[in-house]
Amino acid sequence: MKKISILFISIFFLGNLFLNDLPIIEYKSINHPVIASEGMVVSQRGIASEVGAEILRSGGNAVDAAVATGLALAVVLPRAGNIGGGGFMVVYLKDKDKSLTIDYREKAPSAAHRDLFLDEEGNYDRKKAQFSLLSAGVPGSVAGFHYALTNYGTISWQDALKPAIKLAEEGFIIPHDLANTLASKRYRERLSADPAASKVFFKEDGSLYKAGELLVQKDLASTLRQLSEFGPDAFYKGEIAKLIAEEMERNGGLITLEDLANYNIVEREPLVGSYKEFEIVSMPPSSSGGTHLIQMLNMLEEFPIKEMGFGSSESIHILAEVMKRAYADRSKYLGDSDFYEVPSSLTSKQYAKSLNMNISSDKITPSSEVSPGDPYPYESPDTTHFSVMDSYGNAVANTYTLNFSYGSGKMIPGTGMLINNEMDDFSSKPGTPNGYGLLGSEANAIEGNKRPLSSMTPTIIFKNNEPFVVFGSPGGSRIITTVLQVAINVMDHDMNIAQAVHSPRIHHQWLPEVLMIENGFGPDTEKNLVQKGYKLYPSSTMGSIQAIMKEGDYFYGSADPRRPSAGVATP
Repeated sequence: MKKISILFISIFFLGNLFLNDLPIIEYKSINHPVIASEGMVVSQRGIASEVGAEILRSGGNAVDAAVATGLALAVVLPRAGNIGGGGFMVVYLKDKDKSLTIDYREKAPSAAHRDLFLDEEGNYDRKKAQFSLLSAGVPGSVAGFHYALTNYGTISWQDALKPAIKLAEEGFIIPHDLANTLASKRYRERLSADPAASKVFFKEDGSLYKAGELLVQKDLASTLRQLSEFGPDAFYKGEIAKLIAEEMERNGGLITLEDLANYNIVEREPLVGSYKEFEIVSMPPSSSGGTHLIQMLNMLEEFPIKEMGFGSSESIHILAEVMKRAYADRSKYLGDSDFYEVPSSLTSKQYAKSLNMNISSDKITPSSEVSPGDPYPYESPDTTHFSVMDSYGNAVANTYTLNFSYGSGKMIPGTGMLINNEMDDFSSKPGTPNGYGLLGSEANAIEGNKRPLSSMTPTIIFKNNEPFVVFGSPGGSRIITTVLQVAINVMDHDMNIAQAVHSPRIHHQWLPEVLMIENGFGPDTEKNLVQKGYKLYPSSTMGSIQAIMKEGDYFYGSADPRRPSAGVATP
């Protein structure tokens, strides 16, 4: 016993000596954000983030930097950055203490109709819906960026376009992930089948570009120069419009000169919710993101998520149960609010309480037993996101897309511009899932001039009435749940923004009845979930959060490691 005591004392002494006297620096966290004091830009391409940071460095505000970043991404992230798609922007203006949203989602051509993608036998035609010019909605990105800049920015449209024009004209170094996607069988076949796209993304002899080589896009540079000289009219009424309409007429698309001339963005009131001491500001319909983010947070507020602990089978179970119910409601009630009255009570805390009544902490609710709720009694694919905060106190969260990576794979000849396949986001046939496995209803039926439902969820979390976290994500149907989990990581689990972004994720969308799960939760957790009745579906990665957190005098940024070449840039 004496020898054991002496040994214990020796170990204790050496341990204290080791901890206290050796020159070891200990850090509180494993994952560390980028830190800055004068603002920040985070996007899926570091080179585009640098464009935005330079705008901030020159005295521009968050809107200026956001527009310049978005236009640069149209060059350097061709699979998702775009002028041939559309999206959503959430803006906070410090001097007015006001939040607003800009809906520049694509619109259905006027000739579109509910049976557009059904064959003679009434069956859904996937090829038409996803890989033909019929799948193209009228693009909104140019109109959206121009509107944001002219109404809330400080620099000229020409200055915002200069970096993008330079990147297209002089080229940029191809990163490994771009080279790899172009070399993959799926995208090589799709893009090489289109003469205009093949000319841009492959060499003259058809061979592949390699990482480290220069990609020059002369046609896209010409298009951007026209936008610089003539403004949005070049796109919606001028030469670019003519090229779009001519290609549509040649190859069976529906977009006409009239459709382009009549395109409009909509500035909407943001959806506002609360979670404990935090305020949530997000996107209203035609995005479903804000609605169901707030709905799920309302439901989660009644559960001890923090006490359950991050990544426990208990917390994952509650998250999955909440997700199921939100996505069931999405299938019935969500659509373009200009065409369909979306129940405002979906975001009420009373309605959340009613949904929680059927959630058991001990057992799974089969999806077959989950159906869209009844909110009325309570009435009172690839995408990219970037976030910007400036030293003036302004903030921008922007998510935009071509829908699938590289959209339909179709490029408008002479423009260097890929066109979206956003029409597949409509509900083409009740009970038939779209490209992301999502079901829809009459609320999201195809109709001329209507905007297809989206999952994009650009969001700002406020703390003490100041922007606290600015974030969003790509990821198709998994966008909303990705944003939800990062929000919970920050608000409940007290993670720094890098930890919150890096942590593994889950996803459940009601149907199909599987729980998608990233690596990193551990075998015991997975075993417990299986015992509860979950069918686990291992997933590679979910989403790509680009986020900024503001605390005190400092900005903390994190570019999601799930997407190579993403980056944080500071003034």
